[in-house]
Amino acid sequence: MTASEPYTEATTGYWQDLTPEIPARFSATPPYRFGYPATLPCGRILVLPLRRLPDGDRAVASLIANQASNLVVAALADHMATQARTFDAEIVVGLPTLGLAFASQVAERLGQPRYVPLGYSRKFWYDDALSEPVTSITSPDAGKKLRLDPNLLPLIEGRRVVLIDDAISTGATALAAERLLQKVGVEIAGIVVAMKQTNRWQASATALPVRAVFGCPLFQRGEGGWIPLTETQPSIP
Repeated sequence: MTASEPYTEATTGYWQDLTPEIPARFSATPPYRFGYPATLPCGRILVLPLRRLPDGDRAVASLIANQASNLVVAALADHMATQARTFDAEIVVGLPTLGLAFASQVAERLGQPRYVPLGYSRKFWYDDALSEPVTSITSPDAGKKLRLDPNLLPLIEGRRVVLIDDAISTGATALAAERLLQKVGVEIAGIVVAMKQTNRWQASATALPVRAVFGCPLFQRGEGGWIPLTETQPSIP
């Protein structure tokens, strides 16, 4: 595999279908080229595009929820709701940005009439005391803060919540949410994500239990494609 053969491609056609078997153009075993087949608890396959990281020698499987089909988002939300029920939470809190694609659907499946979104944008009526700094692998900019609209505080203050996000990678967003909600008296039962993107997040300081629909390892450049690093494969759920 050379620098001129990245074995990655445009992602337009990804995240649109669930299949009973791995599509013929994708490999079921390493090395993987272009896509990585993730198996859902129902046995269906969701092929995720492989994205080469800036160092050029490693790659990750990617899920962009707001580019996924309604069918895929709904199926993932079904499985996430199953995991969320184990936490017996009173209300769902959605993490930005892509976690919000799942939060309302998970809340609906739990029989909850609404959910509470956290965000990054500061409205003029926001209170900086209801914010926490956060950085992530995709958004490393200094000064970014996770925020809670003060009007929503009465919905979660003193209550047991479950956090919903699309993926967990470094754990930075989960850790910021943990700090933010605990300082206003919220009990966080755990976090549910569609994907555990490697097990890197386990090195973060978060003490929250994390459950996921599926998990993907880190991939290393190899002969003929991408080779999964088995030591980075996260446990499921």
